[in-house]
Amino acid sequence: MRDRVAACLMLATGGGIMAFWVLFFTAGLAPDPAPPCYFAFEHSFPLPDLFLAAALMAAGVLVLSGRSAGRKLALAASGALVFLGSLDFSFNIQNGVYRVSPAELFSNAGINLWCVGFGIFLFLSFFVPPSQGR
Repeated sequence: MRDRVAACLMLATGGGIMAFWVLFFTAGLAPDPAPPCYFAFEHSFPLPDLFLAAALMAAGVLVLSGRSAGRKLALAASGALVFLGSLDFSFNIQNGVYRVSPAELFSNAGINLWCVGFGIFLFLSFFVPPSQGR
């Protein structure tokens, strides 16, 4: 059951990452006012985020189909999620993004916490010490 929930959440998170970029480039999803370096920072992420979204979605499908490769891919995605969430948190703190408005605080902090928290959850869910081998 836990694997199934994790797989569904991986699919949703991968879709959410892709939806963010669609909205970013079509609807102008950005804080107002944006810090001077905001767009340079954000424009460096579409390609790595695409890889992360693809990994999450592939892992979700593989886990749902009972293939062990899904567990391994979920572990790789877990590290990428923790890295992404902590990097965004660091940028947002250093550049005052959380102070732009309550909406920016809650949306950005929520996304950052989800990435870090869900990444840790995936790691704890799919890491098996070598002595226990799965």
